[in-house]
Amino acid sequence: MKITWNTKNINMINEQAKLALLDTAEAIKTDLIQSQTMPFDSGIMQNHSTFVDDKRVIKGITKIVVDTIYSRKIYFDPEINIKQGKNPNAKQYYFDDYMVGNKKDLPIKYFKQFMQRRMG
Repeated sequence: MKITWNTKNINMINEQAKLALLDTAEAIKTDLIQSQTMPFDSGIMQNHSTFVDDKRVIKGITKIVVDTIYSRKIYFDPEINIKQGKNPNAKQYYFDDYMVGNKKDLPIKYFKQFMQRRMG
């Protein structure tokens, strides 16, 4: 028995998967902001310093990065008092919903939707 791979189609599917992964990361970032769970004072952390890092998308890796000098302290310091004035759902561990919380299935759901759209 001889197996022949259709490398053209495999490469096309891989390219579509990379694009769907980027779409998924952007959708999660949008959901995070719309959920108003990030601590918000001046808006710099949420609106200007949160982005999708796509440098390793070729390996199937994307990251949502919060790039401020104080974001790590806000997320990990248990003594931080999170105010909910501007974001009513603000909390310290705002990414946890997507890892272990009530939105843990959302990235997979989004990825499936984006792949289905891309593959027609």
